[in-house]
Amino acid sequence: MTVLKNTPFDALTIGMQAEAEHLCVADDFYVFAHSSGNLNPMHLPKEDGDGDGRPEAVAPSAWVGALISSVLGNRLPGPGTMYESQTLNWTGRAHAGDILVATVTLTEKMDGNRVRFDTSVAIKGGATILTGEAVVIAPTELRSYDLHDIPGLRVQSHVHFDRLLQQAEPLPPIPTAVVAPEEANSLGGAILGAEHTLIRPILVGSQAKIEAAAAEIGADLSGYQIIDQPSHTEAAAMAVKLVHEGQANALMKGHLHTDVLLSAVLKSGTGLRMGRRLSHVFVMDVPSLDHLLFVTDAAINIAPDLETKVDIIQNAIDLAIALGIEAPKVGVLSAVETVNPKIPSTLDAAILSKMADRGQIRGGVVDGPLAMDNAVDITAARIKGIKSAVAGHAEILVAPNLESGNMLAKELTFLAGAEAGGIVLGARCPIILTSRSDDDKARLASCAVAALYARKVPV
Repeated sequence: MTVLKNTPFDALTIGMQAEAEHLCVADDFYVFAHSSGNLNPMHLPKEDGDGDGRPEAVAPSAWVGALISSVLGNRLPGPGTMYESQTLNWTGRAHAGDILVATVTLTEKMDGNRVRFDTSVAIKGGATILTGEAVVIAPTELRSYDLHDIPGLRVQSHVHFDRLLQQAEPLPPIPTAVVAPEEANSLGGAILGAEHTLIRPILVGSQAKIEAAAAEIGADLSGYQIIDQPSHTEAAAMAVKLVHEGQANALMKGHLHTDVLLSAVLKSGTGLRMGRRLSHVFVMDVPSLDHLLFVTDAAINIAPDLETKVDIIQNAIDLAIALGIEAPKVGVLSAVETVNPKIPSTLDAAILSKMADRGQIRGGVVDGPLAMDNAVDITAARIKGIKSAVAGHAEILVAPNLESGNMLAKELTFLAGAEAGGIVLGARCPIILTSRSDDDKARLASCAVAALYARKVPV
């Protein structure tokens, strides 16, 4: 409905009736909880199952009653209607998944443009669960309203990151060399991870700058080890040395260029190379998906060749398995889902799929080329006639190059409301890369990912 029209008082007649259907969904209950302040767990999905034997949340009674107002305000009498009174008598309950039908029937016209309605709400094809009576002041002039300017509403929930944090909570904090935490954001992220017992930070960098950053955010550093290193190059080298010595099982980027940190990690003879190319994996909690989404590589390999893509995929599969996904589904992305010799990424995708079939990539199911739509949306995959265990269900998205991967991850974050954590893999230990734009949950998720990965793939 984009245009609403009313029926003025003089045009109303006894017996006029209007109704509206509404599919009762879980998001309705979250919106009601936030707007009303009623946080009764019986009305919140995944919180209500305490012995009632029913997995679906119970619709809040006041929310059910409000469906009557939608008929009065939108249909009969329609726009311009104002409530005078409403009685409500509940005779049943609704649950997520029910289709509710709200009905109003005009029974009396009174002075002062007042109108009386019998009101009810029923489960479609089932019992009436609410009866009552409404008295409203009807509009006196015919009007119509265009609703195209009303903003939409999106319910966001990052339950996948909450689950990650719960999985990591019982683990001992992972000793982590934090390189150059010399400003508020980088130091605050390390301390946040320590406060949630995800990491045990070893602060490596300029002690004076670290202490100044601590003063800025009001942090007490008395319980933290600080290794004074005047330059970023020296701090990165010292952090790598701590890993070799077994004092650290992870690295965390602070306030320094990524290139400086990775130069120390990749340095011949003293670095942390393990025979596989380094790659970055974004671990993303997208509210519209029922699973974690991994996007790779969006931070390190600019234009990966076929051999590098093999390592990128294997790193991502290993991480997904460490986070509890048994056989990760990998979608190798391109602009189209068919092999086109003029688009090199489609050739790479087809080869990578066959390599996985032959056991050259292990632990996951790999398919490509896939376009973004048919990689994540089963309807799009079916429309295109794609038959695949991955199409429509991809858990890992492999971008053709760094630009596309980075844009994809940031589009999901800033346009789709996703939270994004991430780490670098392929070295002797996980490397936590945080951004100044990361919020607390993203920082914690990155620490949790590193802790869970290090548990499965110990240094």
